[in-house]
Amino acid sequence: MAEAFQGNSEWLEQVTEPIVDPERPIVDPHHHLWERSGSTYVLEGLWGDTSSGHNVVKTVFVECGASYREDGPEYLKPAGETAFVEYIASASRKEDGAGTFGHPPVAGIVAHADLRRPIAELDELLDAHEEIGKGLFRGIRHYGARDSYLDSLHNKGRAPESLYAGDEFHQGVARLGERGYTYETWHYHHQNPDFRDLAEAVPGTTLILDHFGSPLGVGPYADKREEIFESWKDDMASIAERPNVVAKLGGLAMPLNGFGWELGEVPPSSDEFVEAQARYYHHTIECFGADRCMFESNFPVDRLSISYHVLWNALKKIAAKYGEEEQTAMFSGTASRVYKLD
Repeated sequence: MAEAFQGNSEWLEQVTEPIVDPERPIVDPHHHLWERSGSTYVLEGLWGDTSSGHNVVKTVFVECGASYREDGPEYLKPAGETAFVEYIASASRKEDGAGTFGHPPVAGIVAHADLRRPIAELDELLDAHEEIGKGLFRGIRHYGARDSYLDSLHNKGRAPESLYAGDEFHQGVARLGERGYTYETWHYHHQNPDFRDLAEAVPGTTLILDHFGSPLGVGPYADKREEIFESWKDDMASIAERPNVVAKLGGLAMPLNGFGWELGEVPPSSDEFVEAQARYYHHTIECFGADRCMFESNFPVDRLSISYHVLWNALKKIAAKYGEEEQTAMFSGTASRVYKLD
C-alpha cells in the first residue's frame, strides 16, 4: 500500500469519475517533463494524463532541473533542459498530436536561470533559452523554497537563505521584466511576506506565484493547519495588493502539504478534494480576481496523490460558483495572456 503504490496507475485507477464539463477548454500552465533513473515522465506520460477526458488544448512546461548540460560554464547548463523540452514540444505539435483531443501541444517553456548572476551572464543564458526554445521560451523560475525541516527530510526546498532580499537577485528579476519575460517561483507559507516584498521591489516584472505559496502540513507543521491557514490568508491578501503578481491555483496535493492522500488505500475523489481544499482556492480568487488566477495540475508531482481527470473534476466543481467569464479566465484565459500563448 502507501509508498509502494503512490502515483501508481493501478492505484489511481481505483477512482474513476464521469468528466465534469468535458468540452471546456483548459490550458494547463504547470507540468514537468523528465528522464531520470527510475522515473520518466515525457510526452507519453503527459498525454496519458491529458487524454483522460478533459479538453486540454495547450500546456506549459515549468523547469524541474531535467537534462542540464554536462559541460560548459555552470551558468549556461540550464539551457540543456530547454533543448530537451523543445524536442518534446516539437513532437507534440506534429500532425498526429496537436489538435487531437487529449493530445495538446506543449506551447510554452518556463526555464531556469540563477538570477543572482552578473547581468551579462544572465543575458547570455536568456539568449540561449530564446534561441533553443524556438519561440516557446516564456520566463524563468528560480524558486525560493527553503525550510530547515524539509531540507533534511525531503531533500527539497534548498534555495539560498534570504534569496528574495538580495540586490543581485532583484536586478535579475527586474532584467526579466525589461526583456518581456515572467519570473516564477515556489516557496513555503512562511516565506510569503518575503515574496510580497520582492513583488514590491520589482514592479516592472510579472511575478507568478506557484502552488498558493505552499502551506505546509508535515513535521512541525502537521498539527497547525488552522493556525497556518489564518496567517496564510492574510499573507495572500497582502500579496494580491501587488498588481504585478499572478497566482497559480493548484499544487496542494504534494505530500508536503500534509493531506496524506498518497498514503491511502485508495486516492481521493473529486468531492474529497473539494471538501479539503476549496477554501484555499476561494480565498485566493477573492483576493486576486479571476483575471490573475490560473488553475494548474503540477503533474506528475501531484500525481502522487490524485489522478489527472479527478483533479480537474475537482477544479471544475470549485469553479462552478463563478460566472462564465471568470471560469474561462481561470481555466485558459489568464494562462494564455500571461504566457502569451495565443
